[in-house]
Amino acid sequence: MKKKFKLVDLDCANCAAKMEEAIKGIEGVTDASVSFMTQKMMIEADDAVFDQVVKEAVECIAKVEPDCKVVL
Repeated sequence: MKKKFKLVDLDCANCAAKMEEAIKGIEGVTDASVSFMTQKMMIEADDAVFDQVVKEAVECIAKVEPDCKVVL
């Protein structure tokens, strides 16, 4: 499954790169991207674990930038 999410209050490209690396490290993720310019996150993961992957991705984003929110 592949899905895009809108990000609110993503402040810098460096933070976006850190988020992307952290999300790619989540078990079950086949691809991920976080774009500072478009304020969007794309996650591609196995259907069976997709909801858990999204939950973990939101936690990764909160660790890097606590003010950034994911519109689910």
